[in-house]
Amino acid sequence: MIRRPACPLVVLSLLVAAGCGGSERMDDMVLLPVPEDPTVSFDLWFAVGSLDDPPGKEGLAYVTGQLLAQGATANNSYEEILEKLYPLAASYDVRVDKEMTTLTGRVHRDKLDEYLPLLVDAFLRPAFREDDFERVRSDALNYVRNTLRYASDEELGKAALWLDVFEGTGYAHPVQGTVAGLEAISLDDVKRFYAEHFTRDNLVIGVGGGYDDAVVERLREARASLPAGRPAARPAPEPRPLEGRRVLLVSKPGADASISFGFPIDVRRGDPDFYALWVANSWLGEHRNSSSHLYQVIREARGLNYGDYSYIEAFPEGGQRTMPPTNVGRRQQLFEVWIRTLPNEQAHFALRAAVRELAHLVDHGLTEEQFELTRSFLSKYVLHFADTTAARLGYAIDDRFYGIEGSHLENFRRRLADLTLEEVNAAIRRHLQYRNLDIAIVTGDAERLAEALASDAPSPISYAAPKPPEILAEDEEIATYPLKIPRDRIRIVPVTEIFER
Repeated sequence: MIRRPACPLVVLSLLVAAGCGGSERMDDMVLLPVPEDPTVSFDLWFAVGSLDDPPGKEGLAYVTGQLLAQGATANNSYEEILEKLYPLAASYDVRVDKEMTTLTGRVHRDKLDEYLPLLVDAFLRPAFREDDFERVRSDALNYVRNTLRYASDEELGKAALWLDVFEGTGYAHPVQGTVAGLEAISLDDVKRFYAEHFTRDNLVIGVGGGYDDAVVERLREARASLPAGRPAARPAPEPRPLEGRRVLLVSKPGADASISFGFPIDVRRGDPDFYALWVANSWLGEHRNSSSHLYQVIREARGLNYGDYSYIEAFPEGGQRTMPPTNVGRRQQLFEVWIRTLPNEQAHFALRAAVRELAHLVDHGLTEEQFELTRSFLSKYVLHFADTTAARLGYAIDDRFYGIEGSHLENFRRRLADLTLEEVNAAIRRHLQYRNLDIAIVTGDAERLAEALASDAPSPISYAAPKPPEILAEDEEIATYPLKIPRDRIRIVPVTEIFER
């Protein structure tokens, strides 16, 4: 057994001459040796996602990916796979996002010989059995029809925002698909999609932890068994033109209000402004953190809801996680504000409060005190972004997606140390604004809210308990803050119709 020396991330990019016409083939692996880690983590990234769903087959990438992790292989039924994984205390899973499909797994290194054949079979020899297909497709349909529409208003609001911003493009539908798209998918569609996209040239293999060279070699041999070729990458989708503010109300009887709003931004990980903008965003709306300014204004001072946050890159499953996810790389990103569920009668006020705070940040920037405090917080907080080998490996794969030389996390810490207030406020001016906004609200009071927004009439609120005079005085300003949304820029979609097709 050859143990690798302890060292930071090692990225192998082996350029292999194809031998004809001077063309080259990139054979990529991402290796993260951590000899003291008794486990081995895997992150196998195929460059395919829901953006590649054919029109009318929305959900095909998701179903195909799920069948790799939740389906039979040529050597084992799905039940047999689960029975073999259980005594290993190991598992593998898949995440399908808009441009990435990653098969991830983790096992104790003493169980590698039993585990690795199961993992390799998952992506190399999927059986695509009819019963597995029907189960996975049914689960996806149930998610879109029932869970997303009726059990997760906050996720529905965020999905509605992406729909409105990217309508007519491959980013518009949820990764899980649409009802009509999922119903139209056949098992033959899945087999063709797999054959086209799950090729050796479309795969980056990530391995981390206490592995040895033999593991790398076995994975390299497995990849060589995949067919060659790489499908042409689809262009990044273009968002709909946005001038002024427009609103999508998802009418859901009996629902309270869940609000998301934002706009496209063209800054991504690795860009010089990304880290400066992260500081500003952390001050405004650090995810699931009471330090968030929006949290302080809307929840802490007024008790309107559970939390209020903002983002400069995709953050799916925000209700279930505290740290940013990995393997959700996207070439198009949104600046996004998430106002958690609150009573319908307070939605207009809360929206005004959040837009007003964004406007103040854009117009005035951070103060020296706010900048220094936020930077100090982030310099420690970022250490929690990846506190396991598996998480670090996920970030390393994402570095490949974004074309980052070195490590995003290391760049993050380095840039925090030398950032200046002027750089942060310049990034705010370059990338944030508040006049052109897409707003999505799930609500049980859509008609009344539409008329209230269009009228721009005052939206005063009252409290069950006394509030300090300064809060009441600020409330008067918030209640009359102009949103300027014409009625013809407000549309209402019944919850039964959203993501139907």
